Amino acid sequence: MEKQDKFASYLIKGQQFEASIIGFATERMKEYGENSPGALARILIDEYGLDHDTIYCALARHYAFGILNLDVESLDQRQLLRISQIHERIDPDFLSQLFERKIVPFRQTGRSRNVLQVIASNPTEAVIHEIETHTPFKHTEIYWCPVHVIDTLIRKVTSSQSSVLKLIEETPQTFIDNNNYEEDVDEQAVKDEINKSLLVNLFETVLIEAVRQDASDVHIVPSGKFSVDLFLRIDGRLQLWHHQENTPPEAMAAVIKDRSVGIDRFERDTAQDGYAQRMIDNYLIRFRVSVLPVVSAEYERRFESIVIRIIDDRKVISDFHKLGFQSQAEHEFTKSISSSKGIVIVTGPTGSGKSTTLMAALSHIINPALNVLTCEDPVEYVIKGARQLKIGHKMSFDQAMRSILRHDPDVVMVGEIRDKITADIAVKLANTGHLTLSTLHTNDAPSAITRLYKMGIEPFLLAYSINIIIAQRLVRKLCDHCKQRLTPEMYPAALELGLSEADLETGKVCQPVGCSECHEGYRGRINIAEALYMYPEVRSEIIRSSSEINEDRIRSIAEEKGMLSMRASGIDRIRNGLTSISEVIYATTEE
Repeated sequence: MEKQDKFASYLIKGQQFEASIIGFATERMKEYGENSPGALARILIDEYGLDHDTIYCALARHYAFGILNLDVESLDQRQLLRISQIHERIDPDFLSQLFERKIVPFRQTGRSRNVLQVIASNPTEAVIHEIETHTPFKHTEIYWCPVHVIDTLIRKVTSSQSSVLKLIEETPQTFIDNNNYEEDVDEQAVKDEINKSLLVNLFETVLIEAVRQDASDVHIVPSGKFSVDLFLRIDGRLQLWHHQENTPPEAMAAVIKDRSVGIDRFERDTAQDGYAQRMIDNYLIRFRVSVLPVVSAEYERRFESIVIRIIDDRKVISDFHKLGFQSQAEHEFTKSISSSKGIVIVTGPTGSGKSTTLMAALSHIINPALNVLTCEDPVEYVIKGARQLKIGHKMSFDQAMRSILRHDPDVVMVGEIRDKITADIAVKLANTGHLTLSTLHTNDAPSAITRLYKMGIEPFLLAYSINIIIAQRLVRKLCDHCKQRLTPEMYPAALELGLSEADLETGKVCQPVGCSECHEGYRGRINIAEALYMYPEVRSEIIRSSSEINEDRIRSIAEEKGMLSMRASGIDRIRNGLTSISEVIYATTEE
């Protein structure tokens, strides 16, 4: 109790904290039966909202720990490599524990370099005392460091090229002797290449890096007779991660096939789909592997393109409100999915976040009183509380849809309305008191009505079965660390897009710059969307249609009711400093 009282007095004497708050937190701590300075710090942060760095900096000074406000940006590749080499001497599981608690082994010092300097956002963490037990280092020096600095350092060290990749780059490229390699690649030659561990490690490394860099896909593409390119798709854009020379593409493909499930290594003439899973940073990540034969200038060779989709359950958005829809769209979407019947359609091109939106919508409405059925091809994420049907050879999409009708559903999610059969069943479900969620591939919301009409659905059925149509795109978010106010030379483009002089004068309209925290000035993505709610006037307009749906008239009615078009939604994102002019123009070029 004495230590805690001294720390409380220290905080009050520093004149940074009100005595009343410290007093309330001390009483709260007594209720919990705790009496340490660390417990007081935790309560002040968690329950009273005080700043993490301010509290723990004070705690560090109170205990006479060193203070180190590191400039991570000034660290060059050689220094980052030295830090990585220290981490390679530590058990990966224990190192992961340290990272989770914002603790980073940072530097070796001392005459025999047997002293390990450690930076921590909370220097009193108990796990710090285990470092000397779990590592080769027998002496430690502890320094306090701001939490955002530690986060940045962890990200730079883990996302920089791994030691395996560095080894590949630094090792003489002797995977194969090009002169002695036969034009018609035989299986023994391929097998010999696979047995070279660097090639296997390269594949395992790109999976790890893809997860850590928050990529959605990995692309492995032949780039010549004896070279392979590895790309990561980050924030919707492909980025070259590594170019591998002196390696036959067949050998790289064989490695991936051998280390995946459901793929035949010796089959090179047909498309194949398989999967893999790995424990990465103490979390099970699943990968969907797609192999496709491709034609190249090397006509005598049988090359294959491989795309690996990363399925990380941590990315699933279960909180509907975190989708980030604008206020009216979110209100109307919530109203539509809260209904006991009707069709909710999310439309957009591949990669526009349709599945993510539907998953969040389902999570919002699922409860034990509802029988929720999904029909997907393939099933990627397990939805707690839903019964998910997997499409396969023994159960086609049409069969699954018909079976759903006999399975007493309350809510049905159809992966995609792809033809008249699935459209008819979706309409039937909606008109018999079932809520149906599905997707379509159209450019905007009104054209989804036309698509269903062209499939053969009668206008009056469309009018009274659809609750709402959401058309969306994903645009890259500007990096909060480096974005800067729009420069005057960009004003004409902003005004032409639809922004006003008043918008530009606020200083919120920004442009990308680029820093170590982001990719070319962007980090993450956000949606832009138009939500076509079935207002009575919209229903009436659809019913009046005879030979053709008047999309312009439907859009006009909806915009009078407050619907934002895709471009207007994007402009609103620009106005609030979330994305750039070029991103919105790129995503809405058809308008």
